[in-house]
Amino acid sequence: MSGAVPLDPVLLADVGGTNVRFALADPSRAQPLVSDSVRRYRVADYATFTDAALAYLGSSGARARRGVFAFAGQVRDGEVQVTNHSWSVSRERVRSELALESATFINDFAAMSLCLPLLAEGDRHVIGHASPAPLTGTRTYAVIGPGTGLGVGALLLRDGVPAALETEGGHTSFAPRTEEEVEVLRRLTARFGRVSNERLLCGSGLSNLHEALGDLHGIYDGRLTPEEITRRADLGEDAGCVRAVEMFCELLGAVAGDFVLAFGAWDGAWLAGGLTPLLLPWLERGGFRRRFEDKGRFVEAMAQVPSTAILHRDAGLLGAAAFALQQRGTSA
Repeated sequence: MSGAVPLDPVLLADVGGTNVRFALADPSRAQPLVSDSVRRYRVADYATFTDAALAYLGSSGARARRGVFAFAGQVRDGEVQVTNHSWSVSRERVRSELALESATFINDFAAMSLCLPLLAEGDRHVIGHASPAPLTGTRTYAVIGPGTGLGVGALLLRDGVPAALETEGGHTSFAPRTEEEVEVLRRLTARFGRVSNERLLCGSGLSNLHEALGDLHGIYDGRLTPEEITRRADLGEDAGCVRAVEMFCELLGAVAGDFVLAFGAWDGAWLAGGLTPLLLPWLERGGFRRRFEDKGRFVEAMAQVPSTAILHRDAGLLGAAAFALQQRGTSA
């Protein structure tokens, strides 16, 4: 780790179903994330969260008294089961095993929501014509992110004071809009029973979507990884992959628009997650905004709602650092 180490750093973690990222925060700074402290690990390489944290602390030489840890899963009474992995994590056990004075658990999309006021101009990209509202005053924003799973949260600014809404909105039920989508739902229902939005709008969801469309249109040639689907779509060499990516973006627009309505997030929708930067050219082609705005009697209102992609590579850690900054302000 290069650069100056904070005198009293906060240990941060952003835990997903595939990767866990660690970093340090310096709550004495307006931009609290110590960017050169970030390290990434595969969760499959460690039996427990604590094992991964100890590996980070050992390799970085960092020492921390406090921790803020964001998890992809429901945090309840200091316990969390990571949704798309086997880790089951206890706050008190983590605090003891890492010798911390305090350990705070938050939902990963609460952290993702809290990062918004700290994003630099180059960390965001507007999709569509509507201009984003400034992150000041009293506003409400929806945050949606396709990655290993589908994360959903919201940022509520009240007189400039941020608060995050923790949800498991990615597990809401998929609602088809077209005949083609109805046929996709039939196939996924036969496979999974109940079909959530996450069954389509995440990495494995793109593979599920490609598989269902291939069966529907008679062009299925085996299950492909999301990386291979996007690669073939980008090259334009596979009509099935092109349609899967197109429909993915359309459905993401529909779901993002639904959460704008549900949260009253008239000030904007923000797209996070590992797939968003990869799909940015496809998101800009029109299908995303068309379905985002296609909300019946609210079509004119939705046309005025901005949609913005988050491009910061470690936005979850940035949000955890923002939470640490809030904690310092509360205790000051």
